[in-house]
Order: sequence, then structure tokens, then C-alpha cells
Amino acid sequence: MPWLQLRLAITPEQAEPMEDLLLGLGAVSVTFMDAEDQPIFEPDLGTTPLWQHTHLLALFEADTERQPLLDLLQQLWQQPLPEYQFEDIADQDWERSWMDNFQPMRFGRRLWIVPSWHEAPDSQAVNLLLDPGLAFGTGTHPTTALCLEWLDGQDVRGLNAIDFGCGSGILAIAALLLGAERVTGTDIDPQALEASRDNAQRNGIADERFPLYLPEAMPAEPADLLLANILAGPLVSLAPQLISLVRPGGRIALSGILAEQTEEILAAYRDAFELDPVAEKDGWIRVTGVRRGVAP
Repeated sequence: MPWLQLRLAITPEQAEPMEDLLLGLGAVSVTFMDAEDQPIFEPDLGTTPLWQHTHLLALFEADTERQPLLDLLQQLWQQPLPEYQFEDIADQDWERSWMDNFQPMRFGRRLWIVPSWHEAPDSQAVNLLLDPGLAFGTGTHPTTALCLEWLDGQDVRGLNAIDFGCGSGILAIAALLLGAERVTGTDIDPQALEASRDNAQRNGIADERFPLYLPEAMPAEPADLLLANILAGPLVSLAPQLISLVRPGGRIALSGILAEQTEEILAAYRDAFELDPVAEKDGWIRVTGVRRGVAP
């Protein structure tokens, strides 16, 4: 049975009211996709995705009449509709079309991110099997790519690390597969913790090597390495906490930062870290450095 899909380019503020309207108009499902990345995030009803540029995908039965649907949606929305398009979706394609676009990707010399439904291109490489269905972080976004490329070039063997804002768990699992002893993951979103746990199990990572916590429950133990691919605002406001979570001589890697936000990030961390030159990719940056002080 084919389907009719309505794709709308929305803002985060429009997500919840638009979702409610479309479900009321007979949509059999509503899904949110990051317009700048490939992963799909399917929140519980009433929650709002965090992406600034979001695509809402509403699935209707194939015999739904397009113009009456638009007319009614416009009447209920009571403001100009976001940019939209209709798409005819084959019976199986609506579930798998986004999966087909997510191919294995190489980062640096050793590391590959491989969708769980694909065969690894290089069986001798460090292959991270990933299901991006529940949370952020597949490697396709520049911020994730910057962090993965940096990790691939580091010697993390035997280190204890923290992934602050772990999302899908991609950075933590990459560090563990590259030799880290233990990574503590934390995220404000319980769905992200679920996705991290599922992806860790898919990669044979034992729970004790990748303990997961909501932020308020995370142990405040300094680590050898802290990864935080979040946003510039939280990176600045949480700087004292993040600095305290890195031991003297330990390393930090921060991303989720637009190029124009570089200076405020550097100002928040330069007193505590000997910072490396900033790395940039497609308008996003990565900040790395070594914690000042004498290692114990």
C-alpha cells in the first residue's frame, strides 16, 4: 500500500502545534528530521525537537486529497504555512528511504561509522555499528565529524573519559573501540540514554565500561578526557563544571560551536586549558586542549 507524505520545513517552536494539527487531520504518523543531518528523532507526543532547522514528515493514506488537506491545515494554522512539499512513498520506502541514504563513513585513518544494517567496508578497521533512529549523532553533521576525526588521531588506550551530552553514544563508543578503558555518558534526554545503551550493546560494549546517567545523577569524578558535542550556550554556562571534570594533564574536546561563537568559548576555557588551534568544518568549530596543572 503506497502512502502520501507531507514534508514541512518548520522551526522548533512550530513543532508541537503543527504535530497536533496534522494528527488531528488524519496523519498516521508524524516524524521529525534534522534538516542538516540524517538521523530521525521520534519524541513522545508533546515534546519538541531541538534542531533549529527541522523537517516534519507527516504520513497520510495514499488516497488523501492534497488540496483539501492543505486548505484545512491553512485554515487551522492561521498564519502562512511553512515551506512544504508532497511526496509519494512506496509501501516499504517510507520506513527505509532515510536508511538507504545513511552509508558507512570513514573518519581519520582507522575509524568507520557503519549503519547496523550495512556490512563494514573494511573488516580490519575500527568499525562502530550505529543505529541512529532514536537520538542525535550519526557522524554526518560537521560537529560530530570533527570530534570523530580528532578521536581517531588520539591515543586513548586505557583512559577514563566522559561524554557530556552523549546523544546516540557515538563519541563514547568510538573512544571505547579505540581503546579507552571506560566512558561515563550523560544526557538530559532519557531517549538519548536508551539509544546510547542500545548502540553500545550492538558494538559489544559491556555496561560497566559505559555507565549512563542523567546529569544530576552523574558522579563528579575527574576524567582523563572529556568530550562535549553540545551547543555554545551550555558550553559557556557549564564551563566551571566541565573544567572540574578534567584532571590536570587531561584533555578536552568541545564542539557544537558555530565559527562566530569561537571567541566566547575560548574565553571560557583558555585559563584552565592549554588550547590547540581551532579546527573548522563547514562553519562549525572544534576546540581541544590539555588541562593546566600538575598531573597526579
